[in-house]
Amino acid sequence: MNGNDIIKRLKAEGWRVKRIRGSHHMMEKGGRVIPVPVHGAADIGKGLLADIERQTGVKLK
Repeated sequence: MNGNDIIKRLKAEGWRVKRIRGSHHMMEKGGRVIPVPVHGAADIGKGLLADIERQTGVKLK
């Protein structure tokens, strides 16, 4: 799963893009801001994917 796929899933759950700085998209919901790296079609590592799931509460796999 790459960064663009993660962003699509988060948007479907009510998260929005707050800002983009370089290759990091800052997603926001309810005052919480979570960075999601977008490096083209490169897949996100399983540890980082699990961390994003834990912080957002959205099942990504």
